[in-house]
Amino acid sequence: MGKDIRESDWKFFREIHPAVLARFCDRILSEVTRLANDSSTSSHERYLLIFDLIQQRNADIATAFDDFRRSTAIRQLAIMHSRELLSNEELARFSSETQDSVKSLSEIYGTIKKPDPQ
Repeated sequence: MGKDIRESDWKFFREIHPAVLARFCDRILSEVTRLANDSSTSSHERYLLIFDLIQQRNADIATAFDDFRRSTAIRQLAIMHSRELLSNEELARFSSETQDSVKSLSEIYGTIKKPDPQ
């Protein structure tokens, strides 16, 4: 991005990062459970759907959570926001400058790729 996040925002981001990752993993596990329990498809079809989902979500996790650095924080927050992983309360704790950047960028990231609902 070329612009680092404020120190206070970086500290808060480091604090919530593990919880947001856990939230996303919980969402993914719920998707896997729903697919696994769908008796309208064969076991093999469910396996293939789960395999594809895990591959897609692994890429989503990498995009939003890997390369965790201060210089990538705004981009990562925007991706998290576009995936509805940040609560309104969490977003409100960031500076108004960071909030504005995150909201603007999340509109762009939201149109690029959202997780498939399956």
